[in-house]
Amino acid sequence: QVQLVESGGGSVQAGGSLRLSCAASGYTYNNYCMAWFRQAPGKEREGVAAIATGVGITYYAGSVKGRFTISQDNAKNTLYLQMNSLKPEDTAMYYCAAHPPSCVVDVSYAYKYWGQGTQVTVSS
Repeated sequence: QVQLVESGGGSVQAGGSLRLSCAASGYTYNNYCMAWFRQAPGKEREGVAAIATGVGITYYAGSVKGRFTISQDNAKNTLYLQMNSLKPEDTAMYYCAAHPPSCVVDVSYAYKYWGQGTQVTVSS
């Protein structure tokens, strides 16, 4: 059974940083596509970043490019999202997602597996 458990959310002032983690279990981690999505109240879910775990290819949405970094620790089956220069508009529930191969390294489709989310709040 695939499980994704996010952690690392919290409250921070604008300009600050947070690192989200997603611990994955229940499947062979390599060769999946994994991604971070976010959803703010009253808004549609937005894809933030994605990575192909087997080769490390990454994708970023324009709104976070240059500020956020997606990475992985294959030995720990863990996905990360380093968020720097945070803005109030980054406030949202952040979700980790995984999709089995073959998959595309972007955020344009419905990933198969999802975590429960971790809240990020950025104050001005």
